[in-house]
Amino acid sequence: MSHPDSDLDCNPTDNRHFQDVIREVLASPSRRNLLRGGLGLAGLAMLPGCASLATGGSSGPVKALGFPATAKSLADDVILPPGYRYAVIHATGDSLDPKVAAYSNAGTETDDWSRRIGDHHDGMDVYFIDANGRYTERDTGRAVLVVNHESSADAHYMHPSGQTSGGVSGKKFTQFGDWDLGARPELEVLKEINHHGVSIVEIVRTAQGWRMKGDSPLNRRVTAQTPVRIAGPRAHIEEIRAQMVTMWDTSGSMSRGTLNNCGHGKTPWGTYLACEENWAFYFQTTAGGAPLSPKEIASRRRYGVASAPPAADRRTSISQGWHTVSATDDRFSRWNLVPGGANAERDFRHEANTFGYNVEIDPLNANSTPVKRVIMGRMAHEAAVHSLPVAGQPLAFYMGCDARNEYIYKFVSAAVWDPKDIGGGINAGDKYLNEGKLYAARFDASGKGEWIELHLRDPRIANYAPFRFANQGEVYVHTRLAADAVGATKMDRPEWGAVNPRNGEVYFTLTNNNAANRTPDRVDAANPRAYTDTDGKKSAGNPNGHIIRFREDGVAATATTFTWDIFLFGAESTMGEPNLSRLSAGNDFSSPDGLWFSPATGICWIQTDDGAYTDVTNCMLLAAIPGQVGDGSKVTVNNRMVANGAERTGTQETFIGAALGEARLRRFLVGPKGSEITGITETPDGRTLFVNIQHPGEEAKSIASPQSLWPGNKGYGRPGRARSATIVITRDDGGVIGA
Repeated sequence: MSHPDSDLDCNPTDNRHFQDVIREVLASPSRRNLLRGGLGLAGLAMLPGCASLATGGSSGPVKALGFPATAKSLADDVILPPGYRYAVIHATGDSLDPKVAAYSNAGTETDDWSRRIGDHHDGMDVYFIDANGRYTERDTGRAVLVVNHESSADAHYMHPSGQTSGGVSGKKFTQFGDWDLGARPELEVLKEINHHGVSIVEIVRTAQGWRMKGDSPLNRRVTAQTPVRIAGPRAHIEEIRAQMVTMWDTSGSMSRGTLNNCGHGKTPWGTYLACEENWAFYFQTTAGGAPLSPKEIASRRRYGVASAPPAADRRTSISQGWHTVSATDDRFSRWNLVPGGANAERDFRHEANTFGYNVEIDPLNANSTPVKRVIMGRMAHEAAVHSLPVAGQPLAFYMGCDARNEYIYKFVSAAVWDPKDIGGGINAGDKYLNEGKLYAARFDASGKGEWIELHLRDPRIANYAPFRFANQGEVYVHTRLAADAVGATKMDRPEWGAVNPRNGEVYFTLTNNNAANRTPDRVDAANPRAYTDTDGKKSAGNPNGHIIRFREDGVAATATTFTWDIFLFGAESTMGEPNLSRLSAGNDFSSPDGLWFSPATGICWIQTDDGAYTDVTNCMLLAAIPGQVGDGSKVTVNNRMVANGAERTGTQETFIGAALGEARLRRFLVGPKGSEITGITETPDGRTLFVNIQHPGEEAKSIASPQSLWPGNKGYGRPGRARSATIVITRDDGGVIGA
């Protein structure tokens, strides 16, 4: 979603803006056995022509898309190609427990929301359950669906007359209010805290399609108040926990909750990674208390965290005001970072340090405690997608940091993959996600790139003047600063990543950048465009975004070098020179965000979160048949934009993939008004697609003047206010989606 932390540039540095392997494996009996052990049936779908054997789906990777392009739309509905249908499986506020009343859709709930579906549905995945209640990769008709909940930007909808501050209801209908009118009501804040986090629900296949099982003992919420374990490498765990100490847990071994979960990851052993994205704005600091050290101020500013009261620090004025409820109840005082006690054990000065991680959850164990995997770095996490698992080899997890001018990261496990760990839950996570190496990416103008390890032994980190790292534990907790030190490449908002299951290549969406950060004299090969969109909303910078991809050398998780190019540039079809991918009316798009590959068909699904093209169309889902890195050519980008009243021009060479055309890139879905299309997964046969519709009606001026009424206007639940929801898409003939 459009979000203050994403728009805010907290990076002040000057950093620069497998087919052969498969043939070799098949030729060797011993390596064929390795492939069977490491990949199983899911892995067979990665080999050309083997998808039907592995999934029961299509006869192989699709050669052309099997549906007509969906036209652009401004309708308040989900628009699909002919022959497709959708149904809502659950929406904001739905009950997880028969004892909890049905959702009013009027904000009149008096419960604390801890047993309801959260808001702003985002990343998600499905986990099938075998006859013994264990995780299986096989479709059994019974599963747990895990859904992230991102922001409370439109939390006004959860209260009868909007958010209240100091006795004033609905003071302003903006995404984020400043609460200078006094304390907020306790129930309102509890609702808002608890509709963040993750919803875990059992779903079952019925004659009418997939349905939520409302009375399942597996149904639960992980909210911003759920106890969570802090984990990290054995040699540095005490260094890490020293930075997590609060009066709630003076040992720093536990924290509370997860916030603003956007993209996600699914581990090879069958757990869920909820990525904490724009968590910084929830915190505030009030006047008084001990002064912060220069080092503490540097870290807070680099992450956009409040380092001074609002009058002195503009960025803190976007707080939700959760800290105003009660100074004596630590459910609320924890959101105030003022160092008011004698030491960190007496206040919550370190509370923000406990957020910004990948949080591992075992979906099939309702009694398990989630774990924050600190070694994977602290940032505005957006997705954590793993490399192709190969028995006896380490695993890599690829991660984006979703803010302007931030970086792409990789974590490589010390442990090597053993398929016996499938179903191993959090214990398997402790094996693979506590020890390893963390890297940041540098994209070079040559079309090559390098993974730079973030470790204190690097003198650039050890001697970094803006932040004096005392130990390796600080590198994991202040990751952005370590990446600054080594010269990682600033990117145009790195969001979701995805790994092509057929060749192991890694894709990342770069959603957009603005004119303050991208001008013709501030481009580089990996972020090469700076232009003005001359019609519609007249945005400038790189308002339509692009998708970058790279191939690890040797297709190895442990590689430290890679080759890259740009898969697609977003643009309006009528834009002219900036339309470098030659998009047409049936496949033009803007601001790519969600990204996912279908194991059944090989389709690359692209979801948008746009504000530049929404005068013409609502956000969308597109299907692409990908090629491979290097299938295009080197090009010269001619940039032209107006900045501060003056025209600037320049050129930049880059590498672009082959133009796809509508046969291989086509618009599939257009969402309701004001919504973001996000979160996607499917059944192994490719015949059911799960998609999330986030924040329909986000641009409403008031509750009384809604932008959207979806999904109530289409018969789901009580009509009235717009709601985020998960939908299930199927073909009328029962066929494979998109093929």
